[in-house]
Amino acid sequence: MANKILMPKLSPTMEEGLISRWLKAEGDEVEANETIAEVDTDKATMEMTSLEDGVLLKILVPAGDNAKLNQTIGIIGKAGEDFSALLDDAASNGTKSEPSAVADGSKEAEKASPVAETPAPKVETKDQKPKAEAQPTNGRLIVSPIAARMAAENGIDLKSLKGSGPQGRIIKRDIEAAMESGVESRESRVETPTAAPSFAQAEVQGASAFREENTSRMRQIIAGRLAESIGPIPTFYLTVEIEMDKALEFRKSINAALKEDEKVSVNDVIVKTAAMASMKHPFVNSSYRSDKIRFYEDADVGVAVAIDEGLITPVVRGANKKGIAEIAKEVKELAGRAREKKLMPEEYTGATFSISNLGMFGIKEFTAIINPPEAAILAIGGAAPTAVVRDGEIVIRQMMHVTMSCDHRVIDGATGAKFLQTFKQMLENPILMLM
Repeated sequence: MANKILMPKLSPTMEEGLISRWLKAEGDEVEANETIAEVDTDKATMEMTSLEDGVLLKILVPAGDNAKLNQTIGIIGKAGEDFSALLDDAASNGTKSEPSAVADGSKEAEKASPVAETPAPKVETKDQKPKAEAQPTNGRLIVSPIAARMAAENGIDLKSLKGSGPQGRIIKRDIEAAMESGVESRESRVETPTAAPSFAQAEVQGASAFREENTSRMRQIIAGRLAESIGPIPTFYLTVEIEMDKALEFRKSINAALKEDEKVSVNDVIVKTAAMASMKHPFVNSSYRSDKIRFYEDADVGVAVAIDEGLITPVVRGANKKGIAEIAKEVKELAGRAREKKLMPEEYTGATFSISNLGMFGIKEFTAIINPPEAAILAIGGAAPTAVVRDGEIVIRQMMHVTMSCDHRVIDGATGAKFLQTFKQMLENPILMLM
C-alpha cells in the first residue's frame, strides 16, 4: 500500500525545512532505514530515512524547495501501484497520515506529533505538464546558502555553473558535481574589471549593483527569535568591570599541565565560572513560563559560535559539574561540528543561559540578545591592559567588561547585580570556585 512521505520534525524549533537534495530518484527502490533525502533545518543539515521498504513513486517537493512541517513531500509504495488517491489527498491538504520518513538519529523526530494542516504543493500528474519556469534574465545568480558556502570553501566559481534547482537555482548537488569534475576555481581565473554577472544592474542610474540570495532557514529562525526576544521580553542590562590578571594566571597554570591540543581558553574558564555562580543565584538559571518560573538543577550553558549563516549556541550540559579541561574539550568538539552543520537538535537547544564572547575580535563592550526561554545572557568583551588605582597607586591591570542582559520577569536588578558580583569575585579569585 502506498504511503505519503511527510516532512518530519527535525528540530524543536523547526516549522519548515529545505530539501537540500534527494538521494533517491522517482522509481528507485528504497529499503527501510535507508537515507532518502537531506534536509536543511534552522540549525543543521539532517538525513531523512525511510521507515519502510518500497519504491519512491513520486517526489512532490523538489530539491531546493521548502516544505512545511508535516507537508507531503513524496510517495512511497510498490512499483506500478496506483497512488492517485494520495495525490488528490495531498492536493487537498490531507496531511494527517503517519510519515514514511524520519530524521536519521533525531530523537525529536521520533516524538513528533501531527501539527496543523499546511498547504501542500501543487501536484503534477503525467497528464499535466508544468509550465516552463522563467529563467532569471537580470544576470543574477540564485544560490542556496549551503551551495554558496561550499563554493566559497572550495574555490568554485559560481558564474561557471548552471543550477539544477528551481528557476536555475544552484544547489548543493551542483557544487558537488563541480568538485568531482574539477571546475576551474575563481582563484585560477583572470578577472576582468567588468562587473560580475552575479550582480544585477541597479534600476536607478548611478546606484550600486546588487545581488540577492534566498535566506536560509537558519537565518529566518534567528530573525524570528530575536524579534520575539527584543519585543515582548522586558530586558535590562548590567555591566561590570572585572580584573582578569589572576584568572589569566589560573588558566596559564592549568595549561602548563596539559598537552597542546588540550589547552583551555579564557572562554572555557568563563563558562565554568558562570556555571558555578549561577548555582548560587537560582533565578539566573531559570526561565519564565507564563504562570510559573522553572528553576534548573544544573547549568546547561549555551556557548555562542559564529558560523557562515548566523549564530548557533551549542550547549555544555551540567557545566557546573565539569572541570575546565573537560569543558574546553567539549566546546571545541561542539563548535567544530556546529561549523559543519552536524549538530543534533539536542546539542544546541535547551540551554539554561548563554554566553557570547566577542573579546577575541577586539570588542571591548557590547550587549547580547536573550535567547528565549532563557532568562539571561552574558556578553563578554576582551581583556585589555588598563590603568587603575589600587591602594592609592596607579597600576596596570587586565580589565574585562561583562554585560548581562536580564529578563525582568524573572531577574530583578538586585538579583542580577548579586550574580555579577559573585561572577566577578570568582574570576578575580579563582580559588573561590572550590568553595
